[in-house]
Amino acid sequence: MSDAIKIDDLHKSFGANEVLRGITMAVASHEVICLIGASGSGKSTLLRCVNLLERADRGRIALFGQDITAPGVDQNLVRRQIGIVFQSFNLFPHMTVLRNVTLAPAKVLKMPRADAVAQAQALLDRFGLLGKQDDYPDRLSGGQQQRVAIVRALAMQPRIMLLDEVTSALDPELVAEVLDVIRELAAGGMTMLIATHEMGFARDIANRVCFLEEGMIIEEAPPAELFTAPRDERTQRFLRRIVEAKRL
Repeated sequence: MSDAIKIDDLHKSFGANEVLRGITMAVASHEVICLIGASGSGKSTLLRCVNLLERADRGRIALFGQDITAPGVDQNLVRRQIGIVFQSFNLFPHMTVLRNVTLAPAKVLKMPRADAVAQAQALLDRFGLLGKQDDYPDRLSGGQQQRVAIVRALAMQPRIMLLDEVTSALDPELVAEVLDVIRELAAGGMTMLIATHEMGFARDIANRVCFLEEGMIIEEAPPAELFTAPRDERTQRFLRRIVEAKRL
C-alpha cells in the first residue's frame, strides 16, 4: 500500500507552548488510524496541520507523495483532497441540509447544480438523512447535525477524511449513530485519521492506534496489541485511567 499521508519530524508551537514535538508517522491508503491521548496532547493540532489549517513550524507533510508543506503549495487544492469534520458541527444555520451539502461542490468543484443535488441526495439517503434535506440545522438532533457535517465533507469527494473528536459534543445516546457512519466509511476503504476519546470504537475500527502525550507519539500498534499489552509505561498509565473511568 502507498502512503496517503507521510509526516516527518513535525513541530508546532503556539507562543511558548510547544504542542507538537517531532511527530513522525505514515498513513497508508485505505488505512484507518486512531489518535488517542489526553486533551492537550496534540491530536487536534496534528489534524489541523495535515489539512493546512495550521502551518507547521518545522518538518514535512507529504500527501500521496507531494510535499504539501513546501512553499508555494496551493492550500485549496490540497484541501479538496482532504475532508475534515470537527466536534462542533459548523453547519450554516441559515441554509437547509441540502443547501449545506451542495454549496461547496457547486462553488468549488463547479459541479452543475443538478449533479450536486443528485450526489447530495444519494449521500443523505445512504446515511439515513434524506427525509431531513429541507430542514434547517436547528431542527436536527446533535447526532443528525454531525452526520450532515460528515456528508457535507464527503460531498467534496475527498481521498482522505480527518475526524476530530466528532462525538465529544454529543449526548451519549447519539454517539452510536455517528460511529456507525464512520464504520461504514472504513468498510468502504476510506483513508481516515481520527482523533477520538471513544476507546472501544478505536479498538474496533482502527488498523493502528497512536497514543500521544505532550505532542509526541509515545507508542503505536494494532489496537489488539496496544490496548491489551502496551509496552510504554506512559501508555499503560493512560489506559489504566481509561479503564478506571469505565471508558474501555
